Amino acid sequence: MAAAQVIRAILGAAEQPVETSAKISVVLKGIDIFTLVIMLLFTACYFYQYVFIPIAWFGKRKIPKADKKNRFAILICGRNEECVIANCIDSLLSQKYPDGMIQIFVCADNCTDRTAEVAKEAGAIVYERRNTEQIGKGFALEYLFAQIERDYKDAFDGFIIFDADNIVDPGFVNAMNDMLEAGYIASTCYRNTKNYSGNLVSSTMGLWFLRDSRYLNYPRSVIRSGAAVSGTGFMISKAYLDRIGGWHFNLLIEDIQFTVDASLRGEKIGYCPDAITYDEQPTRFSTSWNQRLRWTRGYLQILHRYGGRLIGKMFRGSFTCFDMFMSLSPVYILCVLGQFAYGIGLILSFFSGSMDYLGVLKDIGIVLGSAYVMFYLIGLFATISEWKRIRSGAGWKILTTFAFPISMFLFVPITLCALFSKPKWKPIHHDSTVKKDDLIK
Repeated sequence: MAAAQVIRAILGAAEQPVETSAKISVVLKGIDIFTLVIMLLFTACYFYQYVFIPIAWFGKRKIPKADKKNRFAILICGRNEECVIANCIDSLLSQKYPDGMIQIFVCADNCTDRTAEVAKEAGAIVYERRNTEQIGKGFALEYLFAQIERDYKDAFDGFIIFDADNIVDPGFVNAMNDMLEAGYIASTCYRNTKNYSGNLVSSTMGLWFLRDSRYLNYPRSVIRSGAAVSGTGFMISKAYLDRIGGWHFNLLIEDIQFTVDASLRGEKIGYCPDAITYDEQPTRFSTSWNQRLRWTRGYLQILHRYGGRLIGKMFRGSFTCFDMFMSLSPVYILCVLGQFAYGIGLILSFFSGSMDYLGVLKDIGIVLGSAYVMFYLIGLFATISEWKRIRSGAGWKILTTFAFPISMFLFVPITLCALFSKPKWKPIHHDSTVKKDDLIK
């Protein structure tokens, strides 16, 4: 009752209830217009990704096979990864690539377990890093690049970066060699999941990365636009790294920072569907939440640092910069704004004593239902097209498509939290015992 009286007092309802009702109606109409504008903006911003779908189905892009074999340094940064790093190194030592042309380097970053010893025993050159001030994969990579430049100067033509939990397809390096010889300064890979059947937390995020590879990066490569580096399994040309003054990408999502920086320089990152890696997705909800919170906060970091320049390049005709800007900012922020507006309308209409709140609830239901169908179709298309590559039973694949929209909805409260929090980089515990022979036949 007290809340209702406060709202009525604000709106002047104590003496003029009819006038207040009219005011509320005006406010609710304004909210309807506001949310309509948001939906139109959403459609305008992301319509091009619907165009990507038939391109992903029917588009063709062939990279010529290279005769020359380049020398590659493979970089792995890991913190307390003794359970999985040996399996990763084993899959890298099984590459179908000339002997002596690959060297594996590991940065054991602030480890308190046997990561360094296990990596050495598996066949890697290991550097141990102790720095509790500069924490994160970006800083660890910067350190590892510096050690390689000091001890192996000009020994390599390219670098390939993995995470310690990865299992790598035997043809990965060969495929990336083709990309380097085709002139790409960097190239990302097809990112599959080794624990897709773990639970719905891991399978829904695994489906997201499958969709990212097939329905975003592949169409980008077909239309000769720039792909986006996605965390792990990407190659960088040594010549390009020298040209930009080395690795200096240390924000919360260093992979997207690298992508945006390359886009602003007018470079286009390639995508190689024949280079396949399998990573381990979190199975704990809390771990997945914290990881996605860091990603979202990282998007905001990059938007703050690079957003103005991206917009400038976008209006000068760069589709790659437009694509990167759309990937960084509007979607979840627009959703948060829409739900915030509906929340205000719901509170006003409920405490005013009118029945308008039923209409607001109906509008919220329509928006959520439409979003669920949209995300379900996105997950369904990715599941159908990647069916044979997904490591789980048919029933689990189908169940994941229904859970996928709910997983995507979580980005709305995560974005809201990211606006008011400062998450730090935290290591993700990996303990999967999956080996290369379990994945690759």
